[in-house]
Formats: sequence, C-alpha cells, structure tokens
Amino acid sequence: MPIDVTINNISGSTPFDIYICDDPITMCIYVDTISTVPYQFSVPNLMINLTSFNLKMVDSNGCTTTQILTP
Repeated sequence: MPIDVTINNISGSTPFDIYICDDPITMCIYVDTISTVPYQFSVPNLMINLTSFNLKMVDSNGCTTTQILTP
C-alpha cells in the first residue's frame, strides 16, 4: 500500500531538493526539486516497509532540514 507524504510548509531559499531517507539516515533517495508547496509524493517501494522515515530538504544555499515521519 503506498504511503503519501505532503509538505505543507517549508522555510529557506527556493528551490528545495527533497529526499526521503531511512532512520537513522544511512540511505537517501532523491524525490524532486520543488519551489512551491503544498507538494505531495509517494514513498519509494524500497522504503515502504520501514517504521519511520526522514524527510530531508536542502535549500538553494545548501542548508539542510530534516523531519522524522512515521506512517
């Protein structure tokens, strides 16, 4: 069953590179580069069975923000 993630707000300088990572962060998968929110995507099948994820967002200045998500 797919797991959808929605980003409703984000701070920093656009555009943002979005990654979904395991928890703790040992592997990340690039999702997309975005400039506006809300933005929705599905967790890749490779990570569908994990109990938690890290949403990693990198702004155009290289500043990284992470957030732990649980399905």
